[in-house]
Amino acid sequence: MLELVNTILEYGDICDHCLGRLFAKKSFGLTNEERGRSLRIAHALAYNIPYKPYEKGTCWVCNDLFDTIPYWAEKAAAAIQGIEHETFVIGTRVPPMMAESEEMLWSDLSLENPEPLKSEMNREVGKAVSALTGKRGNPKNPEVTIVLNIADDCVEIQIASIYFYGRYLKYERGIPQTHWDCRACKGRGCEICSFTGKQYPTSVEELIAEVPKQIFASDCGVLHGAGREDIDAVMIGTGRPFVMEMQAPKKRTYDIKELEKAINASANPRVGVILESWSDKKTVEMLKSNKGHKTYRILVSIDDRIPLETVQNAVSKLKGAWIDQRTPERVSHRRADLVRKRQVIDIGVLGEENGLYRLEVLGEGGLYIKELVSGDGGRTTPSLAEILAVPAKVVELDVVQVDGLPNIGDE
Repeated sequence: MLELVNTILEYGDICDHCLGRLFAKKSFGLTNEERGRSLRIAHALAYNIPYKPYEKGTCWVCNDLFDTIPYWAEKAAAAIQGIEHETFVIGTRVPPMMAESEEMLWSDLSLENPEPLKSEMNREVGKAVSALTGKRGNPKNPEVTIVLNIADDCVEIQIASIYFYGRYLKYERGIPQTHWDCRACKGRGCEICSFTGKQYPTSVEELIAEVPKQIFASDCGVLHGAGREDIDAVMIGTGRPFVMEMQAPKKRTYDIKELEKAINASANPRVGVILESWSDKKTVEMLKSNKGHKTYRILVSIDDRIPLETVQNAVSKLKGAWIDQRTPERVSHRRADLVRKRQVIDIGVLGEENGLYRLEVLGEGGLYIKELVSGDGGRTTPSLAEILAVPAKVVELDVVQVDGLPNIGDE
């Protein structure tokens, strides 16, 4: 090892930090600076030469970057003032010349145990920031990420999102689940959208996020729903499970039930929420992959005047049936053109209303209800229209129940 140290020192002046990092996995309980100084002393003893301590300002690898640890720690601590958090992590963007210098050493000498410069910088600045702020370093689940941009002499802050889980109810038709950019201007703003950049004036997402944006001083809120209802449908009954992600929040602490009250006071009477717990990104992934069953109440128009008994008999043939559904025409512009097989778990006629028929349908997740009735020009089969041999369509659709995720709690 001392022969290798001799070769390294022949490359040129190198600081104790950089020398020690090249042997970072040798021995324990030492900092890289202590390890480098010890190697330099051992080298002098082994070669019977005068010990020459490192001369400040001459390291060809890092340019004495580690002498600036207090500077970067103070810069980082100042940058996160006013951001509520308990945990953080440091990241370092190393200038290309520094990275190339250390990689050249690793490659030329076939080193097996080096530690990257940025790893030591992350650790040492992290310890200094913790001492200044009293906050904990947590590389696995940090609430704030502090990136040291060495070349540009600046600090970049990334704040982890906060999430809350619950169910929403939509009482008004004509409101989409999430924000849609204006189709004409793609969100830039034009005369068609009155320069709002939006296709619709508001959305469930915006109505729910409005108050939390203020409470958490957040950039924006993103709604992750367990599926979505059509814009002309209402979501009633038990509500639709969702996770709201508040991005870049400067505040993180609030009572969940007080948050629920505040949202409902703001969004009423168009939208309401029932909040269950704080959540996380993992729950979003589970929610998106969950194919829960959904219950609908629909009002159906049938072209010919058909006796209720005939409609009931036709509907009974759909109970338990497996339906082949090619992507409906109405969503073909944004969905892959596939044939999906979905089951009608239960279906029944609730009665007649002014010449229309009220049905309740319990379907597998992903079952297109409007097309189950109309047949969508033969793209869905079997359908109610196909069985009756007359045109039929849904004129009103209410979602009354959406299965959620089991055992969702505050973890």
